[in-house]
Amino acid sequence: MSHVDWPLAVSVASNVAGRYPLEDTYHQTRLERDMPELVARASALVTEETGLEAPGSPDVAVIGRSGWVENNVASFSLLLAPAEERLGSQTGVGTAVAGRIMGAEMGAVLGFLSRRVLGQYELVLPTADGETGDTVLFVGPNLLKMERDHAFRPDEFRFWVALHECTHRLQFMGVPWLRDYFLGLVEELVAATKPESGRIQRLTTEIREAAANGLPLIDEAGLFGLFATPEQREIVDRVQALMALLEGHGHVVMDRIGERELVTQGRMSSVLKARRADKRTAMLMRLIGLEMKLRQYEMGAAFIGEVERRADWATLDHAWESPESLPTLDEIESPERWLQRIA
Repeated sequence: MSHVDWPLAVSVASNVAGRYPLEDTYHQTRLERDMPELVARASALVTEETGLEAPGSPDVAVIGRSGWVENNVASFSLLLAPAEERLGSQTGVGTAVAGRIMGAEMGAVLGFLSRRVLGQYELVLPTADGETGDTVLFVGPNLLKMERDHAFRPDEFRFWVALHECTHRLQFMGVPWLRDYFLGLVEELVAATKPESGRIQRLTTEIREAAANGLPLIDEAGLFGLFATPEQREIVDRVQALMALLEGHGHVVMDRIGERELVTQGRMSSVLKARRADKRTAMLMRLIGLEMKLRQYEMGAAFIGEVERRADWATLDHAWESPESLPTLDEIESPERWLQRIA
């Protein structure tokens, strides 16, 4: 691994992200004015639905695609700094070229994602100054575009998205150990980044075995999964299990409250499901690992639905008791195993 050329990543991502015509117009000004009130309303309903409570009120910000890119590059550069320091001490033309290649690749991925993401809760990752904020972000151009492309009612769509992000806030603020546990997994993943002797031979063997067994050469973890060491894949499984629970929980809460509060919730949900299943971008999403992210919604929601069917909604609270109570990836796929172990 070499030092990633982060300025190049920002430049490439901003070019890929592009601009939406209504960005920085009165439409976005109205959005900025509406979101704090919608977040406050959503927070109260999510607390009532889940029993999770958080102190105070979050900051609320509406940003553009480039702003979202810059925030995430700042966070990623902090998270990856230990690995860069450990593995990027070598210098030379080859190392510089590798750093620029990685910067360009990361920029392309972030630029693509910046055109799709609607909101983000920013307690999870550290900010550029090392502090952890309490901010619910919304990517204004993408919300405005979705509203106009699909003729959504702005007040309902904005509130519906706010429900999802407020659920994530209450997960991380209402479960005292969760943020440190998540960042601990990230640190483990970074620490496991090291030169692997015989990596090319291992990859060649795995690709041949996948082809012989009719399996995809690149699975839902994307290119990272292809190049990850066995140790990293084990950590990725734990990250995926956690994110499946959090995303599935957020999606279920979002839809459950939406069904009661919003007239158009059913159509909005159908449009977003079709957007995630869009085959025109399926291969790109698989390459960058976004397919794993999309599956987390489905796996987590199915897990929660099965736990509620076999037990009840309150049984899910056991998952928030400790890291040991979290479902494993196998248990996400077979909820009865988690119920037998925990409940």
